[in-house]
Amino acid sequence: MHYTPAPRDPKAAPIRINLLSDTQTRPTPAMREAIARAEVGDEQIGDDPTVNLLCERVADLLGKEAAVFMPSGTMCNVAATLAHCRPGDELLAHATAHIIAREGGAHAALGGFQVTQLQGDDGQFTPETFRAALHPRSRYQPPQTLVSVEQTANIGGGTIWKKKALDEVAAIAKANGMITHMDGARLLNACVATKISARDMTAGWDSAWIDFSKGLGAPIGGAIAGSRAFIDDVWRWKQRLGGSMRQAGIAAAACVYALDHHVDRLADDHANARALARGLSQIDGIEVQEPETNLVFFKPDGAGVPGDKMVEALRKRGVLLAMMDGRIRACTYLDISAAMIEETVGHVREIVRSA
Repeated sequence: MHYTPAPRDPKAAPIRINLLSDTQTRPTPAMREAIARAEVGDEQIGDDPTVNLLCERVADLLGKEAAVFMPSGTMCNVAATLAHCRPGDELLAHATAHIIAREGGAHAALGGFQVTQLQGDDGQFTPETFRAALHPRSRYQPPQTLVSVEQTANIGGGTIWKKKALDEVAAIAKANGMITHMDGARLLNACVATKISARDMTAGWDSAWIDFSKGLGAPIGGAIAGSRAFIDDVWRWKQRLGGSMRQAGIAAAACVYALDHHVDRLADDHANARALARGLSQIDGIEVQEPETNLVFFKPDGAGVPGDKMVEALRKRGVLLAMMDGRIRACTYLDISAAMIEETVGHVREIVRSA
């Protein structure tokens, strides 16, 4: 399930169209100006005004009491589970979720947690699947403490958890004395696509976070929100994990700028993803998953070109994509234009024709 771009060929064309991930986004000139103007202080003692502003903004955005700025989304997830759970507790999440598949086993290694993998189509489990995985409290079994969802579901194709399903999962969890956690790495993509506010989307979830270094275009950072007591515990883990910073307002300024200028424009990325999917689907033999947000998964095997060969051929033409979970993934973001999408489809068509 790892990113597997083809090895760099020194004779290949330079990368001109980078569809590897929305983490490839570069700060815009205006964002760089905001970074340069940032008021700063010592974040570790609560003395950085820009970090404090960002945390207030995120807490309000997600409808929670407090928030804390983190260096990465991975640290948001890890610190959340460490704050919520005790060693030996059981966490439940979809089998392809970041906390299981993409965070280096941190939750087991650092927290001693047992993570149960729930199955389901498109990176999501149903409320019924979740209910069926629950067991009575018993000293013979680990306490089932937390359920986590990933909005949007990355490896599932960037699919959006429906509000009804989120509410049902949260209600089942609460009825069974469990904590709810939302990995919101691309939460705002889901909000823009559905026109449901982040506050409403995360209602019923004890903790939630957003990533600023993906579609929002900031160079680093995430912010997690929840109750004040929870955030106090997260801060302790942030300190232990080496995540406490000094003049972090330089980074937080980019995130504040992103909230002000880069949220609504996520719709442009979704439109480009649909255009890419539409163009690819018109090529005989290519199987495309209809995108709901900014991720496009496709398989060219039916066109006589194995996925890894397609990725390699595109890289030689200056287009960078990746294999993920047996399919090719393309990701649209701020630096990807409609013209780049059209050119990419043209390259894929030529590669299939030559095959």
